[in-house]
Amino acid sequence: MTASDLISLAHSPDSDDAFMFYALAEGKVDTEGLVFRHELSDIESLNRRALSGELAVTAVSFHAYAYLAERYILLPHGASFGDGYGPVVVARRSLELKEISSGFVEVASPGQRTTAHLSLQLWAPGVRTRLAHFDEILPAVLAGQVDAGLLIHEGQLTFADEGLTEIVDLGRWWREETGLPLPLGGNVVRRDLGPERIRRISRVLSRSIEFGLAHREDALSHAMRYARGLDRSKADRFVGMYVNDWTRGYGPDGRRAVQTLLDRGSAAGLIPAVEAEYVEEA
Repeated sequence: MTASDLISLAHSPDSDDAFMFYALAEGKVDTEGLVFRHELSDIESLNRRALSGELAVTAVSFHAYAYLAERYILLPHGASFGDGYGPVVVARRSLELKEISSGFVEVASPGQRTTAHLSLQLWAPGVRTRLAHFDEILPAVLAGQVDAGLLIHEGQLTFADEGLTEIVDLGRWWREETGLPLPLGGNVVRRDLGPERIRRISRVLSRSIEFGLAHREDALSHAMRYARGLDRSKADRFVGMYVNDWTRGYGPDGRRAVQTLLDRGSAAGLIPAVEAEYVEEA
């Protein structure tokens, strides 16, 4: 193995990402001589690390991608879309959109460069936010430390059990607004790795996704290590929400959804204008 064959692969320690990369982690697919070093961190930390260019391959938020496009290119698979569902704003009482968009109430957000944060700003221009680690938001809302919270990951499935009220499901709102799924995050590869290695990486990651989907029960058992308290049934539901046919490939509608998000964010003055660019299918 040469140094060029060792590839850092960074993703979130979540059941959906673990499912996606199960085959790689367990040596189930041909890696074409590449050796992947898995690095696990929350998505906002990965966004920040990608901004510094330190990661070869990483999951990022599409919000963050607007700042990364010169250095990274999107892989044609591995994305997570909210198809009529997505990040959820919750509170202990009902709140009106005008209360949030006026800044009257404060909303805890899981990260300045997360797509959840961007979609919240598009839904409620003028929203006042407080940044917090994603797994601290639900407890903060319950304790009355913040008026409302923007939930990602497993919290989307558990907030009602805690007695919280849904204010808006941003994935559902986006579907009603655009007729498209909400693109949340994708996998990117650093451009300076070169075309040949990038194509190899793309093929290997595609194999891992396909293997997991074809061996769902085994992949789910692996993913349960990262389910953060979900039982197997809810973990299976969560994985199904974010690892599915959209993950296999964007397709025309997926690519249109990504560009629509980027264009609307740019038009609102929230992100720089950027055209999404993808690795060609190998």
